[in-house]
Amino acid sequence: MKKTLSIAHALRQLKQKAVALFLICFLLVTSVFQSFGRLAAQSITLKVNEMEIGNVLSVIEKQDKVRFLYNSRLKELRQKVSVNKTNADIHEVLQTIFSGTTLTYTQLDTRLIAIRSAESPDADIRVSGKVTNEAGEAIAGASVMVKGSKGGVITDNQGNFTILVSDNATLIISALGFAEVQVPVNKQTSVSVRMTAVAKMIDDVVVVGYGTAKKRDLTGTISSVKGAELERMPNTNPIASLQGKVPGLTIATSGRAGSSPVVRIRGINSTNSASPVYVVDGVLHDDIDFLNPADIESIDVLRDPSSIAIYGLRGANGVIAVTTKRPVRGQMRINFQSTVGVQTVQDKIDVVDAAGFRQLYSAQLANLGATPFDFSNYTANTNWQDQVFRTAVINSNNLSISSSTDKGSTLLNIGYSNQDGVLKYDNYERFLFRLNQEMRLSKDIKIGGDINGSFYRDNPPSASVSNALWAAPIVPIKENNSTYYAMPSFQRAQVGNPVAAMERGNRTSVNEGFRVIGSLFAEVNFLRDFTWKSVVYTDLGFNSSRSYTPLPFTFINLGEGAAPTTTFFDNMARTSVGQSKSQSRRFQQDHTLSYRAPLKNGHSLTALAGFTTIYSYNSSLGGTRRDTSINIPNDPNFWYLNVANQNNPLLNSGGGSESSIMGLFSRVSYNYKGKYLVNATIRRDGSSKFAPANRWGTFGSVGLGWIVSDEEFFNKQKAIQFLKFRTSWGTTGNANGFSDFLWRPGLSNASSAVFGDNVYTAVQAQYIPDSTLRWETVNGLDIGFDLKTLNNRLSFGFTYYNRTTKGILTAVTIPNETRSFFTNLGEISNKGIELTLGWDDKIGKDFSYGVAANLSYNDNVVKSIGSNLDFQILGNGGVNRTITGYSIGHFFGFRQTGIYQTTAQLARVPAFSNSLPGDIAYADINGDGVITQADRQYLGTPFPPYSFGLSLNMAYKGFDFSIEGQGMAGNKIYTQRKTANFATLNYEANRLNAWSGAGTSNIEPILDNTRGNNFLFSTYFLEPGDFFRIRTLQLGYTFNSVRQLGIKSARVFVSGQNVITWSRVTGYTPEPQIGSILGGGADNGVYPVPSIYTFGVNVNF
Repeated sequence: MKKTLSIAHALRQLKQKAVALFLICFLLVTSVFQSFGRLAAQSITLKVNEMEIGNVLSVIEKQDKVRFLYNSRLKELRQKVSVNKTNADIHEVLQTIFSGTTLTYTQLDTRLIAIRSAESPDADIRVSGKVTNEAGEAIAGASVMVKGSKGGVITDNQGNFTILVSDNATLIISALGFAEVQVPVNKQTSVSVRMTAVAKMIDDVVVVGYGTAKKRDLTGTISSVKGAELERMPNTNPIASLQGKVPGLTIATSGRAGSSPVVRIRGINSTNSASPVYVVDGVLHDDIDFLNPADIESIDVLRDPSSIAIYGLRGANGVIAVTTKRPVRGQMRINFQSTVGVQTVQDKIDVVDAAGFRQLYSAQLANLGATPFDFSNYTANTNWQDQVFRTAVINSNNLSISSSTDKGSTLLNIGYSNQDGVLKYDNYERFLFRLNQEMRLSKDIKIGGDINGSFYRDNPPSASVSNALWAAPIVPIKENNSTYYAMPSFQRAQVGNPVAAMERGNRTSVNEGFRVIGSLFAEVNFLRDFTWKSVVYTDLGFNSSRSYTPLPFTFINLGEGAAPTTTFFDNMARTSVGQSKSQSRRFQQDHTLSYRAPLKNGHSLTALAGFTTIYSYNSSLGGTRRDTSINIPNDPNFWYLNVANQNNPLLNSGGGSESSIMGLFSRVSYNYKGKYLVNATIRRDGSSKFAPANRWGTFGSVGLGWIVSDEEFFNKQKAIQFLKFRTSWGTTGNANGFSDFLWRPGLSNASSAVFGDNVYTAVQAQYIPDSTLRWETVNGLDIGFDLKTLNNRLSFGFTYYNRTTKGILTAVTIPNETRSFFTNLGEISNKGIELTLGWDDKIGKDFSYGVAANLSYNDNVVKSIGSNLDFQILGNGGVNRTITGYSIGHFFGFRQTGIYQTTAQLARVPAFSNSLPGDIAYADINGDGVITQADRQYLGTPFPPYSFGLSLNMAYKGFDFSIEGQGMAGNKIYTQRKTANFATLNYEANRLNAWSGAGTSNIEPILDNTRGNNFLFSTYFLEPGDFFRIRTLQLGYTFNSVRQLGIKSARVFVSGQNVITWSRVTGYTPEPQIGSILGGGADNGVYPVPSIYTFGVNVNF
């Protein structure tokens, strides 16, 4: 036991120390940061011998205490001096250096000193200026250099600068993301510089495992989305805003307030889990519900093996890396963002009204030969969907304050969001907090910390969408607030009054939780090209819930036939309370050593080696108690288990899990002259989920790239500005979605035996584990190219991938055994292509626009399930099937060919032995002349093979406009809500066309809920999932002339999301229901995805 849990035990000891270290170090960082501004250097130490003055000045600057401004053409800078000073005043040191020369100096501020020669042939003048962008906003941190000189300054927070130059000098101004500007001084003492933004897609920096890299140096497939695109969207979860923006990324959202989307990258790799891992500033997470969308700098989606291999066992399903915002060096910024909007259900399910229900139910009773129903007291025409849905409000607010100097930086972010769901009383409220601090102890040492806090309060909807669809529309709602009408007798026991259920369950639970995520890091640069970085992380989550079951309302049973109208109250009903708590803890540590340096003759090498551990623990405990003697008040202050009589029935539950991962990794990136690229990764991982003998594995990847456009022979043509070919191969393990200590099954009850007066119960293992059980292995190949042409206006990207998962962890039923055998079986393949296309251009000085599109296709095939045996895995009651040769979790059933019209037709065509006219006719697949279970076949996949996105962005002066479209195709949706026949339920409008005699319909079967053949799963219940949606429509205006109010810029905008959708589905949304791998695609009355219309402001101070 001790040996097998060595990793977990070691990390359990580490976590206690890490918490204490985190608190102590964070307080230390905070206190030091608050005081570093007072530690401005008053003295320096300098020891040089026979060194040129210019080089001496550089040595002083490296102490990071003062900067010099001078003309490098001054001859006296080449004069050699010797200085030996310890803790001397800077002025004393300069006087010693300049002794015997004509050099003099002027202190411009506390850290900037201008140097000139009294005999300089050029007259030095002091030039002041301001650097702005095209919108007139200040550019802080821009470099202002003197052409032909080493002298220069950096613009301040307001974009201002002052520099001492000769009167005929030329200034060179540069800033990241802007075209370089040269300004001749020509004896001017004041200049104004306006810089133009340039597209640098190829030079963008993206996240790679445990570091960053330029996009042009990548050999893998990584897509980036800037935070500015996400913060404009009215989503509480930022991942939902990625829909349609990244090829190969499938996202299915829900309209439920505060819900998280289902995310899949390049199809389904395993029968156990398909969700990617999220990496936020280096910390691995299973979700990012704690993140504020306004606090995100960028999101990078890593899809290929060379990009994800370094993440080891957690990265097999793809990686979504999130980089949060950091302060801009040399600036103080205050930003406030706020949006408010309304949400509406765009398309409701078309069900019949009261007249239609009377018509259809009467026809059904006639088909059954039953007595007609007495509708005389049922005179209402209630649209139950209108009663449970509403126009809902969504609001989010964010305040960010950041400051940065040469010595350190601080960022504080506070967020609040409140979202009502479109289903009445659904509400999700969230508070967010983040503090980031970094400090430079010296030029080579940096430390910092980051802490995130989130608190949520959730009030779930008490109404049921399905109940609103099933309830008969002939029933009125209520007589008063405590008395409601019951459903008719034919559905009274199965379907309740939707409004009564909604009102009874409103505000009967208190669901709250908070989460704290913190990190501390230290980074040391040494020997010029080496960097050591150590980071410790913790993720602590605490959730609690208290619930209450109130007394029911009084109900009116309307009279039917000879039965009179009665009033009923359930006197047997009793109140009950529930209480539960859960907690989770995760501790992670990363230690890396990196080397980065250009070598001789055009060679460049970057290397990384590291060590990481992750320890995870969670537990839960819950119980419910019913009071049989008194009724517990409907007051949250009484919703505790000990309020009820301690002797009353109590139902308890609880559980927990624990796991750990340890990994060693290394990556080497090499390029020659910036055009021949090689990236290689190796990682060795161990997981406590597997037996010690099979715990460790080694994985790796290699990627190659060739930037053809940098070749000399390519320079002869002018059509293509950039062309890169890339390929990568890699293998990684998969330990996602498996139980902790999988190799140690729990216990379950077995056979019982009677000996005398006693009954003895035996126990047995829940399943039989394979002694060689190991993780799944994912191998992948990527081949692609990136191209920019037409003066960098047109960009195009192509990627082909082939990914195979082997050793799928599967439970197999074996002969003569009630338990399953858990082992590694099977192989799943995902192949596909991804295309991106973009065009960016300007017309005239003020109008710019961009068009972008992406398309992806994925072919999922189960290559085999076991090498020595072949079996099938069924899901959702047999509707979904996984078997060799087909896509995972595909639909499996009968194919409808029409409706049997007459008995004569039944005599000559294949049918069930009990088929009748009006029943659905099915295809005879095996050709044996009868319809049996053997005639079921592959009917399609619930997972969309095709996904695509389109966008158009335009800007004119202060105006901006964007429209985004998104869609999927190739999948099917199972309308499971239509198969319910446990009672007579309301009808959807398509049943108005039901078969009522020969020739009346060849699609809709007869109205008869006793004919079971018509409820068998078939193409009758499948709809094409293809859709295209206007995902976003937004118009904004940016004000740049409000500085008199202390505002640098302000943007206002109006936005529409999910404005219109084109599809052939009959449900609330065409979003694919892909949360379940083996039983996906079912629409059983899913929560609607609403249209959202918002107004927002974004103000910078």
